[in-house]
Amino acid sequence: MEPMIWLALLAVLLIIEAITAGLTTIWFAGGALVAAVASFAGAGLAVQLVLFLTVSLVLLIFTRPLAVKFMNKGVEKTNVNSLIGARAIVIQEINNLEQTGQVRINDIEWMARTALDGQTIPEKTIVTIKEVQGVKLIVEESKEG
Repeated sequence: MEPMIWLALLAVLLIIEAITAGLTTIWFAGGALVAAVASFAGAGLAVQLVLFLTVSLVLLIFTRPLAVKFMNKGVEKTNVNSLIGARAIVIQEINNLEQTGQVRINDIEWMARTALDGQTIPEKTIVTIKEVQGVKLIVEESKEG
């Protein structure tokens, strides 16, 4: 009877995974499969539970980061995140100490700052957007002309 319980749990976890498609229960489905195999082999309930928990945790800890990285590969950045790596033109000198600086990208003006406080970037310079902090773009002078 125990193998059927593990297989039923495996089926439920796989159905939940198919519905959510977010890598939430697949790790525990692997643990349930190993526990079902152990149950078929005649292992006791305590061994089955230990195998279920151990395999589930090992899969979760060691394979989830790789799977998430693989699944998110090629996901197009949207909204403000799509600006990272893009180039913009400085329309007001960027000077962190004086708290000045603006850039224009896609016909929109953004407040801009550099990563280093002592650095200034003059008007009409092409910059690359490195990150977004609230409503400010953190930029650096573009290495490409």
